[in-house]
Amino acid sequence: MARHPRIDLSGIPQQIVQRGNNRLPCFLDDIDRACYRQLLREALLATGCRLHAYVLMDNHVHLLATPPEAGTTGRMMQRLGRHYVGQFNARHGRTGTLWEGRYKACLVDGDDYLLRCTRYIDLNPVRARMTDDPAAFPWSSCASLCGLREDALLTPHPVQRALGTEGYRALLAEAISDDDLAAIRLYLQQQRAYGRDDFRAMVEAKTQRFAGVRPAHRPARSSATDRWT
Repeated sequence: MARHPRIDLSGIPQQIVQRGNNRLPCFLDDIDRACYRQLLREALLATGCRLHAYVLMDNHVHLLATPPEAGTTGRMMQRLGRHYVGQFNARHGRTGTLWEGRYKACLVDGDDYLLRCTRYIDLNPVRARMTDDPAAFPWSSCASLCGLREDALLTPHPVQRALGTEGYRALLAEAISDDDLAAIRLYLQQQRAYGRDDFRAMVEAKTQRFAGVRPAHRPARSSATDRWT
């Protein structure tokens, strides 16, 4: 059966996740992460996508970006993935695929929902017990959004700018509810439109496709290597 194209609209933010094949690491050290960051910057400049948040974990990547037109996110991820895999394989003396199939992406309502996704992304290292302080993790957008360092990768979304650095620090201090965690993961897994009812209705009207989620039929796996952080 042919795969449906992702729901994709110009100017609408997308949360993106790409995982290492078989949940194996896609970064073996900080040199790999620095290489990925540089290639990500080049892909953003080449496609005109605007990056609002990101985190580079050991075996997966989260990005929050707005494409200038439909299809641009796919071109950005294709360019980034192809160039990174080539350099990763050459550096580590390996061949073959690195990523676990296609990346996943969901549209995000540019309001409170975008801030929920930003916080979700920046708190990944805390949930994975890699750090107690998300702003201290060097491979995410957190320190920049907290006003602690400049990051040339980022173009703050208007909602992020309106919140400000002090507001974002306060937001990070609030615990993410289990319901919000489950919703973000479900919309991303099913690649739908995460937001208000009128946002999903707008997406459905423009794409002629169902934009809500269907009930999950089995619980998420909870081991440290398999869970969605």
